[in-house]
Order: sequence, then structure tokens, then C-alpha cells
Amino acid sequence: MSRSANKLIPADFTAVPSLGNSCDVRVVDDFSDVDAVAVLVASGTDLTPLVGLGSDALAAAGFDAEPGSSLVVAQDGHPLVLVGIGKAGDLDADKVRDAAAAAARATAKKGGRIGIEVGELGLDARVAGQVLTEGALLARYRYSALKAQAKEVPLAVLQLKVAGADAAEVAAGVAVGQVGVRATTVARDLANTPPGHLTATDLADLAAELGPEYGFEVESYDKAQLIEMGCGGILGVNAGSEEEPRLVVLTYAPQGEVTGHLGLVGKGIMYDSGGISLKPSDPMHLLMKMDMGGAAAVMGAFTALRDLGVPAAVTAWLCCTDNMPSGSAYKLGDVLTCRNGKTVEVKNTDAEGRLAMMDGLALAVEAGVDAIVDIATLTGAALMALGKSRAALLGNDDGMIERVKAAAAATDEPVWQLPLERKYRKQLDSDIADISNLGGPHAGATTAALFLDEFVAGVPWAHIDIAGTMASDADDAWRSAGATGFGARLLAQLAAGFSAPTGTD
Repeated sequence: MSRSANKLIPADFTAVPSLGNSCDVRVVDDFSDVDAVAVLVASGTDLTPLVGLGSDALAAAGFDAEPGSSLVVAQDGHPLVLVGIGKAGDLDADKVRDAAAAAARATAKKGGRIGIEVGELGLDARVAGQVLTEGALLARYRYSALKAQAKEVPLAVLQLKVAGADAAEVAAGVAVGQVGVRATTVARDLANTPPGHLTATDLADLAAELGPEYGFEVESYDKAQLIEMGCGGILGVNAGSEEEPRLVVLTYAPQGEVTGHLGLVGKGIMYDSGGISLKPSDPMHLLMKMDMGGAAAVMGAFTALRDLGVPAAVTAWLCCTDNMPSGSAYKLGDVLTCRNGKTVEVKNTDAEGRLAMMDGLALAVEAGVDAIVDIATLTGAALMALGKSRAALLGNDDGMIERVKAAAAATDEPVWQLPLERKYRKQLDSDIADISNLGGPHAGATTAALFLDEFVAGVPWAHIDIAGTMASDADDAWRSAGATGFGARLLAQLAAGFSAPTGTD
């Protein structure tokens, strides 16, 4: 990866170290050569044959089999960790994924080779294999690329023993789970990487490295080319930076019959200072290295498309630049011209993501895609409305909205639909341009989406605002502290089931 000469960064640094630490996941009849075994235990299970202790003794030791509870029991050969999963009849895929995450965390100090044993789950065997893999591997994720010594041993071997399930079917689910884990870890690694270590140019170079390995083509456009293309949004946001912008275009072409053409647009603000409308120096400002979380999610999803056998063509536009204050930075009152010719008055330089993305949306329309989904860490209003566990979802097409909801439900990356209330569109009016980039003090997530809606030309479109879900303050089920990689598995799932809208969706 090429880097600017003024960066004191090791030449061998990579922004996606987790790809080099893949875990060997096996479905077994009996555990062998493991450092610890976690047993997922439902409420009311008689564990006397397994550990020699009845329910009263276990309860006295603080283990009640409620979700997330755990207890280490001394065993010959390796430690045994009991992990509660609650009532067996209440289990679903999300709860099993969370239980696997709890098991992986409970064994984290035991070593890098663990087993997870579970009784009959009442789930499809493939689904069981998938969610057990996702929960365990994602929970043990840590960003340690810049640490001299990692605190935890990486998970190297995961052995799964699922009672009553066909091993081949579980293994097939494991394979799908590993693809999803890879997508999420790519997104997490990118979003966790400091802005000085990952510029727009670096991201473009990294995409060019990943593309041939994971079955997609990459084209990137530099500043001179963006000027020729008339991408005034990306260029305007970039005006205050010494780092060049990049528009990174990813293209996936499936084998066989193509079910449709899906366009993805990712916000790639590599660092957001707010520009002239400078952000306050607070913890949220520190997280602005993750303002490219949308582009990171799209990049992660693209590493999954071929291996999932996605039948749709997928093209993505990653709109990448940082947003910095300087003597050359764009200013309040400036007017930027989008790729499609629409003019935008800048009323706040910290509403920059939508400006960069408008060029990507216009290019997606030009490409003739059947539908567009954009993903962006776009508004604090989405965070305030929905918190950190659920992303905001808006759009102009009920069919696309429902498809995103279904993909979100399948991956436990939850969304909540907010109204695209068109009465608020007048808040974006400008006296000197076609539109302004900022609405009023209320309904900020909706007015931001209304701005983006101006550039999709009526193409079926959904917008996912991940400002709240981009990071977790602490370990939470399969979400490790730091960047969550939210959206990578959701987008891959969406693409896997995508077909061109028929007008009756």
C-alpha cells in the first residue's frame, strides 16, 4: 500500500489485520486439543451427569442458566465453562448467536482453542452452524494492529458440537458464518484504523488489493479525474485537506443468470473535523475516524458476495475524503455543483457526508441500477432518536424498505423505519441554489434523507443511517467494543436475495 512520505507508519502496516488471523472452525463429535469447552445450558437442565453438581449447588455458586450467566467448573483435561441461554423454548437464531458470543468471551482467558457444546436447539442445522460461528468469532474480535502486545490470545480453533444436528448441515452453516464474519471484521478493522493510517488514497489501494482475492473489480478516481467528472460534492468537502479524495467504484458480476443490478453508496469521510463548522473536542469527535463506517460496511460486504453466490450484479460507489478546516476549506455560503448539475448551498460544513454522497448517488442513477441503498454515519439526530442499538431507515420505495428490514432481521443488525416526511422538504430550500445542505433544528435524520432523495431521480432507494450503531462503548453480545462493522452482513444478506423490483413489491 502506497503511503505519503511524511507519514511515520511502518511499511508493513495493514488496515485489515484480522484477515491474517482466520480461525479454524470444525464440527466435531468429541472435543480434542482444546484449552476450554463452553457448554450452552438451558434453564432446568440437569447437569449432574456432566459436572456432578445439581441445580441447587450450581445456583448457590451463582449460576442460574439465565442468558449471559457463566460459571467455570474444574474438569480433568480442560476447564469447563457453563453458559446460560435461558429457556430452551424461547431460543431463536439471535439468542443462540448471543449465547455463542457469551461462551467465547467466558473462555477468552483460557486460550485460543475452544469448544462449544450445545443441546438440541430447535433451529435449522445450517442456521445453528452459522450463528454459533458468527457469535463466537465476532465476540473474540479485537483491534490490536497498533499494540506491541495483544492482551488476549486470538481465537485460532473453534470446535462445535451440536446435539441432534446433521454435521454436514452444521458445517455448511459454518461456512456461511465465516463469510459473514470476514465481512464484518473487514468493516471493523477499517473503521477502527486511525485516520493518519488510513486515508482516502489508502482505502482505494486496499480495495485494489482485496478485489482480485474476493471476486470484484475496482476502479478509483483521483482529484483530477473527479474535477473532469464534475463531482463537486466530494471535491468541495475535500477542499480544506492536504490528502486527495478518492471515488472508489466496486463492481461484482455474478456467474449465470443475473437477477438484477443493485447499487450501493457508502459515505467515506475518513476523518470529520466538521470543517469550518468545527466540531467540539469531545468523545464523539474522537470517534470521527469512524465517519467512513458506511464505506467500510460496503467494502466488507463485497468480500462476501462471491462466496455467498449472490445472483445479482452489485456496483458500489465509495465517496472518500476527509473534512478539514484550512485556508482553502469550503465555507458557509459556498455553492457546490453535483455530478448531475444540481447546485447546493452550504449552510453547514459539518453536514458534509450528504454532499460527498450526492455525487455517488448521481453516478448510481447514471449506471442504470435497479435500486439504490446508501449507508452512512449521517446524523446525530438518528443517534438521539434510536440510540446505539438500532439504525434509522428511510426511503422512497416500500419494497426496498421491506427488503432492508428482512436483511436486518436475519443478521441481527436492527433498523427502524422513520418517515420520509416530504412536508419538511421546504426546510432545505435555498435562495441562491437548487437546494441547501441543512434543514431546521428538528427531524434532522429525515431532512438529511430528503436531501439524498433529491439525487436518486426516483430510482427505488433506501437509506440506512448508522450514526448510532457505528460503535459500541463496551462488549455487547457479538458486538465488540469499538467499531461494530454494522451493515456489512446486512448488505451482503440484502444482495444475496436481491432481484429487480417489479413495481408490485
